[in-house]
Amino acid sequence: MKALVKESAAPGFKLKDVAEPRIREDEVLIRVRRAGVCGTDVHIFDWDAWAKGRCKPPFVVGHEFAGDVVQVGRLVTDVKEGDRVTAEGHIVDGRCLLCRTGNSHVCPFTKIIGVDRDGCFAEYISMPATNVWHLDNNISYDVGSIHDPMGNAFHTVLTADIPGAVVLITGCGPIGIFAVGICRAAGASQIIATDVNDTRLALAKNMGANHAVHPEQAVKLVKDATGLRPRQSRRSCADAGNSGEESGFRLGRGSHLQGSDDLRRRRTPHV
Repeated sequence: MKALVKESAAPGFKLKDVAEPRIREDEVLIRVRRAGVCGTDVHIFDWDAWAKGRCKPPFVVGHEFAGDVVQVGRLVTDVKEGDRVTAEGHIVDGRCLLCRTGNSHVCPFTKIIGVDRDGCFAEYISMPATNVWHLDNNISYDVGSIHDPMGNAFHTVLTADIPGAVVLITGCGPIGIFAVGICRAAGASQIIATDVNDTRLALAKNMGANHAVHPEQAVKLVKDATGLRPRQSRRSCADAGNSGEESGFRLGRGSHLQGSDDLRRRRTPHV
């Protein structure tokens, strides 16, 4: 089959023919219909400092996908051939103390598809049946393939007390933009989104942000919306990249900080 491979410890990927995955008795084989590109994939492509310290080529990259089940292992009972699915990309060992006590989300032996084992930028991918999520017939493959980043946004937003709140979202990449829409649906009274990229700000506005502004404009908007005066400080903004722009503020009384990266670290210590 064709696959996009991180072939060596250097920048770039290579499209090549590789062997089709063979499944174990508790796994399923999925034909990939759609795949999404994550920032993690960009890090691996660029072979930056994070990738050098984290990844061990060669492997097939990619971890956001949707597709059809084409083969099931002998022990699989709740997934069948023809099912439309996506999958949770964090594969835990299931036997360590944390897994056995209901804390598999912080399993220290977690393996991520497209990082620690072959991923989804290929014609087929094998997955443990326990990681498979069925897609409703009304959900397209396009939407199914972004369950991973959208789930990150849902978890970040909905573990906070959103109804009636004034929400500041710093960084309008895909997860930030998803968070805008989720905050709107969850009943936030005002949503202020910041970024240094005008195209992303326009997307945030389209998703329901009341204000989509550059970081230096956020302090006044938060003050006007809450009646509180944030204590200003200088810090790097999310998605600022190499723009050199820095702005921000420390939380005032009654404020609460939610970070998608923090939540991801609780789930996977390596992120």
